[in-house]
Amino acid sequence: MKPVHVKEPGVERRRLGMPDALGSCHTAIVEGYVIEGHVPAREIWRLLKERPKALGLAVPAMPRGSPGMEADVTDAYEVLLVHPDKRYSTYARYAGTQR
Repeated sequence: MKPVHVKEPGVERRRLGMPDALGSCHTAIVEGYVIEGHVPAREIWRLLKERPKALGLAVPAMPRGSPGMEADVTDAYEVLLVHPDKRYSTYARYAGTQR
């Protein structure tokens, strides 16, 4: 499947049900799940294996050190599991580094 570029990503994100507060720069659909932001592939694979009843996963903003945001210093960040009612919980934690 080819990427689709949209003029108003926030509108598309809301159409898919992802809360604005969890928005980032990329939105994808993977086997029916919404993936928002720089979510590590291993968490997407885990999601597909476990198949929880969920809207999808999100990494809000663009933390340094997340996939595609490689940097010398990395931020601690969480991958959030977004539930169908749009509440969310921590799915995975990634520790940051400091220099």
